Amino acid sequence: DKTIDYLRLTGRSEETIALVEAYAKAQGMWFDPANVPVFTKTLSLDMAAVVPSLAGPKRPQDKVALDKVDELFNGDLTKVYGKSAAARVGVEGATHDIGDGDVVIAAITSCTNTSNPDVLIAAGLVAKKANERGLKPKPWVKTSLAPGSQVVTDYLVKSGLQEHLDAVGFDLVGYGCTTCIGNSGPLAAPISAAINGNDIVAASVLSGNRNFEGRVSPDVRANFLASPPLVVAYALKGTVTEDITTTPIGQDQDGNDVMLADLWPSNAEIAEHRAANIDREMFVKRYANVYDGDEHWQAITVEPSDTYQWRAGSTYVANPPYFEGMTMTPAPVMDIVDAKPLAILGDSVTTDHISPAGSIKEDSPAGKFLMANQVAKKDFNSYGSRRGHHEVMMRGTFANIRIKNEMVPGVEGGFSTYGGETMPIYDAAMKHKENGTPLVVIGGKEYGTGSSRDWAAKGTILLGVRMVIVESFERIHRSNLVGMGVLPLQFKDGDTRSTLGLSATDTFSIRGLADLTPGQDVTVEVTREDGTQFSFTALCRIDTANEMEYYRHGGILHYVLRKLAA
Repeated sequence: DKTIDYLRLTGRSEETIALVEAYAKAQGMWFDPANVPVFTKTLSLDMAAVVPSLAGPKRPQDKVALDKVDELFNGDLTKVYGKSAAARVGVEGATHDIGDGDVVIAAITSCTNTSNPDVLIAAGLVAKKANERGLKPKPWVKTSLAPGSQVVTDYLVKSGLQEHLDAVGFDLVGYGCTTCIGNSGPLAAPISAAINGNDIVAASVLSGNRNFEGRVSPDVRANFLASPPLVVAYALKGTVTEDITTTPIGQDQDGNDVMLADLWPSNAEIAEHRAANIDREMFVKRYANVYDGDEHWQAITVEPSDTYQWRAGSTYVANPPYFEGMTMTPAPVMDIVDAKPLAILGDSVTTDHISPAGSIKEDSPAGKFLMANQVAKKDFNSYGSRRGHHEVMMRGTFANIRIKNEMVPGVEGGFSTYGGETMPIYDAAMKHKENGTPLVVIGGKEYGTGSSRDWAAKGTILLGVRMVIVESFERIHRSNLVGMGVLPLQFKDGDTRSTLGLSATDTFSIRGLADLTPGQDVTVEVTREDGTQFSFTALCRIDTANEMEYYRHGGILHYVLRKLAA
């Protein structure tokens, strides 16, 4: 019944609602207290153990209780970031300073929470109570509100809560992907300079769903995921170094301490605002012409043609080289002989590490490419916005500012070596490509975790990487590698890059790939710099016959094109 109520509230037609109900009943999915389901597996949850939580500072699965955030961060400051104690430094032109653990970004973002009116109303109520007591966000905090729907704005305005959100810094910045995907925009220049010039470990708190290293902002190393009302609270508090549940958020006009409990709304308050300010007509009105677009969209002209007309000189869309040299009949898979490592990586390397979606640095290979094509720095936009251009995206592969390639110890960012010289990974890959040298990427556990980003696999193959050898793969990224013709191999139990002593100067060979079968053990031959050789056994992570067919075709794109052209 609650599902049906939701569908009706959000403007679905009565025909759709009736179909959903009939289908659910026919499938045995409609709740009937008289009909007890038979479950193949049950899980027990102690509701008393559920506490307010955040996730961070580097991965969404790293849950931390709200009252332990300060303890976690202060511990990580030494253990993870190598600092003996928290530091504070001045900010040029400002009366305030800034320090480790200060929240410099607080963002209510579009995808994860903003279709849940309860948490948006809760955020508005926290803002209302804070505004009424004269609280403001700390001056170093960049705040933003980017709902996923204009309906959110409608009910926040109708309820009067938007004016309070505005008053504490959470003005509407637009609709859609912003801070979570790296589109937070730059911090104020003096704050950015203070952070980077003094090795400050700044924090962000956002209501998005991913917080991998280097994703949110290049200036922020500790990123926490939180509910929208907690995002507002942390903007007011301004730091993660103190327990937000027991220390004051700030002081009101009379100098009295204001605690989180003073600002937090009750369930009854939230329900009252929801009932009074959200109705079906809001959804019907906003979504009636959702596919028509505004006047700018409607003004776009498109010339009909049988094939896409690639525009010469575009730095957003270009004809990719995936089909260059392709023949109608796939050639036998070539053995991988004398492959050189492009990167040797650790655990939990995410698709954000492999193919970042955020801002493009001026001194990066992608930035230099754009400048060479007369794109001003202010118009760089982001990797995510330029994913239609392979020249930009392959230069951005492994270019995350927080990635750590063990081939260049002590260096953070997308760097590798060639001939003993340290250089950007893209530059090293192109030098190997000129010599016809195949490449290998080596890693640890959970390789490719995070967003199911196709460019993490596309960029890998375009750099000339023929195989990836790791301890374990994230499911979707493994599949994407196969789909682009990259061989995924998994170390056998007990073997790792460390136990085998694999290094930047080794070369790797695998023979007999023309006869490879799914799940087969393969022998990886390793030749040391001094000419000595050894081998180890790895598991072929091409898991199915269909995947093997794609691999033999050089990837799923070649496979599909050959099938269509046959």
